[in-house]
Amino acid sequence: MIAIVKSSATEDQLQHFVRWIEGRGFSTNVSRGENETIVGIIGDTTQIDPFLLESMDIIERVQRVSEPFKKANRKFHPDDTIVDCGHGVLVGGGNFQVMAGPCSVEGMNLIQIARRVKDAGATMLRGGAYKPRTSPYAYQGMGERGLDLLLEASTELDMPIVTEVMDVRDVQLFVDKGIDVMQIGARNAQNFNLLKEVGKTDIPVLLKRGLSGTIDELLMAAEYIMSEGNEKVMLCERGIRTFETRTRNTFDVNAIPVLHYLTHLPVIADPSHATGYTRYVRPIAYAATAAGADGLEIEVHNCPSEAWSDGAQALTPDQFDDAMRRIALIREAVTAEVA
Repeated sequence: MIAIVKSSATEDQLQHFVRWIEGRGFSTNVSRGENETIVGIIGDTTQIDPFLLESMDIIERVQRVSEPFKKANRKFHPDDTIVDCGHGVLVGGGNFQVMAGPCSVEGMNLIQIARRVKDAGATMLRGGAYKPRTSPYAYQGMGERGLDLLLEASTELDMPIVTEVMDVRDVQLFVDKGIDVMQIGARNAQNFNLLKEVGKTDIPVLLKRGLSGTIDELLMAAEYIMSEGNEKVMLCERGIRTFETRTRNTFDVNAIPVLHYLTHLPVIADPSHATGYTRYVRPIAYAATAAGADGLEIEVHNCPSEAWSDGAQALTPDQFDDAMRRIALIREAVTAEVA
C-alpha cells in the first residue's frame, strides 16, 4: 500500500504519520520526489482501512499495490534511482555508462585492455576474478589476486570496477578491498543467502537476470537485496535460455522498457552473454541503447582467440572503438528533444 502525502504537509506531520504506521507493526519507505512524497507501507496491509488514512489531514490518497516487490516498485518510488558507483560515475536518471573489459582477469594484459576501453569512452572496468563455469575443469579465475589487479587498474585509470562475487564467505573480502560494484551473476540470481548478504553492505550491486528467470523473479531478487537495506541496485538483462540454439541466449529487449515501467532501478544490458558471438554483440548493444538501457556491459579482450574464457563473444579494442562511436550516435538520437 502507498499513501501519497499532500504537498502542504509539514515534515513534522510526515514523521508523526510514519511513527503512527510503524507503531502498528508495519515498515515504511518514504520517497521524496520532485512532485510528491510517497509513504510506502510494507506488511499485511489488509489490516489497514484506506478510508481511515485518507481521512487524515496530510494524506492526498491511498493506493493498494498488488505486486510482491515493494522497495523496487516504481509506485513506491516514482523518480528514477541514481546509483553512485564511485569515481564520479553515476548510473540511472539519464546517466548512461558503459562497463567494459575482459570476461576474466588473466594478468598484466588487464591494464592494456583497461586503457583502451577507457580511451574509447567506457567509464567502468569489468573483469571476473571469480568465475562460475559449467565445467568444474574449466578456468575458475585468479581469485583474490585478480581482485588486486582490478584495483591496481582502477587506481591508475580512476575507474570504478565491476566484478562478480559468488560466495557469501567472500562478501566481506570484497568490502574490505573496496570493490566498487559487486556483480551477482545469472547462476546466483536466486541464491537468496548471497542476495541478503550483499544487501547488508553499502556497495552498489549489479544484479543479473537468471538463466531462465522471469522479470518478476529478477525484481524479487532485487527485493531480497533491498530488504536488507542496500538500495544501490542495478538490474541487468543478459539474455534468457529459450529453445533457440543459434545464440548463447535470447536477448529480451522487451525487458528494458518493461523494467523501466515497473521499477525505479537502473537497467543495464549485457549483449556479450546475451548472444555469445562477437558478430552479434554490437547490433544487440545498439538495440539495447535504443530501447532505453541505462548502460551496457561489454566484454573486450586484446586477443580474443587467446582469452582464458568466453573469447568467442569478446570484442577487440578496435571493434569496441567503433561500437562506442555508434552507441553515442544512438544515444544522441533517442535522447534528443523532438520539436
